[in-house]
Amino acid sequence: MMFSEEAYQRLLQDIFRRFPSVQKNGFAVGSYKPGLERIEAFDAALGYPSRQIRTIHIAGTNGKGSVSNMLASACSSCGLKTGLFTSPHILDFRERIRVADARPIPGRKGKEPHASAPSSMVPKEFVLDFLTQWMPWITEHQLSFFEISTGMAFQWFAEQKVDLAVIEVGLGGRLDSTNIITPELSVITSIGLDHCDLLGHSLEAIAGEKAGIIKDGVPVVIGESLAETEAVFRQIAREHGSSIVFADQITPRLWHMHEDIERRMDLLANVQSRNLRTVMAALDILEASFPALRQNEKLLDGIVHTARNMDFHGRWELLSDQPAVVADIGHNAHALQHNFEQLQELVQSGEYSSLIIVYGIMADKDLDAIFPLMPRDATYIFTAPATPRALPSAQLLQRYRDYRALEPLPSCPLRAYEAPGVRLAVQMAVQLSQNLSQQLSRSASAQQPAPPLIYIGGSTYVVSEALPLFCRF
Repeated sequence: MMFSEEAYQRLLQDIFRRFPSVQKNGFAVGSYKPGLERIEAFDAALGYPSRQIRTIHIAGTNGKGSVSNMLASACSSCGLKTGLFTSPHILDFRERIRVADARPIPGRKGKEPHASAPSSMVPKEFVLDFLTQWMPWITEHQLSFFEISTGMAFQWFAEQKVDLAVIEVGLGGRLDSTNIITPELSVITSIGLDHCDLLGHSLEAIAGEKAGIIKDGVPVVIGESLAETEAVFRQIAREHGSSIVFADQITPRLWHMHEDIERRMDLLANVQSRNLRTVMAALDILEASFPALRQNEKLLDGIVHTARNMDFHGRWELLSDQPAVVADIGHNAHALQHNFEQLQELVQSGEYSSLIIVYGIMADKDLDAIFPLMPRDATYIFTAPATPRALPSAQLLQRYRDYRALEPLPSCPLRAYEAPGVRLAVQMAVQLSQNLSQQLSRSASAQQPAPPLIYIGGSTYVVSEALPLFCRF
C-alpha cells in the first residue's frame, strides 16, 4: 500500500473515536476491558507474535515506565535489538511502540556502532497497513484501544526480530492484555493506592492483582518490600514455583557504583535511585540468559543515558533553564509524595528561592490524599487539560481553598489562582517567575539570587500540553 499521511491521520483519528482509550476517556465509556479472551483471539489471528519474542514484563503502581525505559536502554546499549511497549503516550501514539538497536549496520565500513543508539518509533507506514488490514477483525471483536495497541506492538516486534522486548503493563496485571506473554523475567516496581475501584482498596489487594503477571517458573523481581505486600508476593511466587528477589533487600552486582551513576543519569528525580536498584537487580538475573549484559561499561552507559536513548519524556524533565521549569507526570499520592518532597528539598537547599506549581488533575484522583502532601509555601496555578476526565480548574481551586481553610493555624498564606487551560497556566507561571526574579535582583546584594522553580504536573495530560510550549519534544 502506498503511504498517505492523510489516510494515516484519518484512520488514526477513527481509531481514537471508535475505540476510546482510558488515557483520553477514563473507565466509564467502555475504554477499559479487563480479561484476556479478546487479546488471546487477536494474537492467534495475527499468528501468535507474542510467542515469537523473548520478553520482560513490568508492572507496578509507579516507576514501571522509568524501569522499562532503563532496562530497554541498557539492553540495547549492550547490543541487543530491544523492543519497548509502554503507555500512555505524551504526544504521538507511536511513542508506545519503540525499537532500540545499537548494533552496527551491515555494509557501513568504518562506522563504529553507537555505544547507545536512540530508539525509533514504529513507522507510520506499519501503523497504517496494520490498522487497514485488521480493522474488520478489530471491529467485529470490539477490541479496546489498549488491546489494539498491544497486538500491534507484538506484531511489530516479531517482524523486527527483536532479541528482547520490554513490555509494560497498562493497568493492574492479572487481567491486563499484556499478560498473555510468558517472559524471561517479571518485575513489579512498587505498590500504592491508585485505581482502587478496579484493583482493590488495600495494598494487599492491589499487590494480588499486580502479582498476576507472575508465571510458572519465571523469576520475579519486586522493587520494594512493604509489610502489607511482601507476604502476598512470596505466596504467589511460591505457588508458581518462581524465584523471588526484593531489590531493596539485596545488593545488586554493580550497586557499589550507584552514587556515580545517579549523578550522571539524565533521569533526575530522587526516586530514580529506587528504580535504579530494581533495574540492577533485574539485570543480574537477565545476564544468565543474555551474556551481552555483562558488558559493564556499555550497560551503565545505557542506564545513564536512558532519557536520551529512549526519547523518554515527562519524568522530572527539565524543560527550561531560564526560567527554571520541571515537568513530571506523577499523578497519584504515592508518586506525588516523592515529587513534592524533592521540590521542598530544592528550596530548602537554596538552589531555588520559591516554588510555582502548575497543577491539574483527573476528576477520579484522591485529592484528600494529595492535598496534605502539597507544599504550603508554594504559589499554585490550578488548571485543567483538554480532556473530559479533567477536574475543572475552578473546582480544583475551590477544593484546595476549602482544604486550607480547615487548617487551625495556617503556616503560610494562601497563594492560589486558576487558569482554564494549560497554555494560559504556563504563561501565568512564567510571568510570575520573571516578576519574582526581578524583585529578587533589585533587593539582592552582589550575589546572584536563586531563581524561582516552576513545577508542572498532576497529570500526563497537563505535561503533554506543556511540553510543546518549551520546544523540547
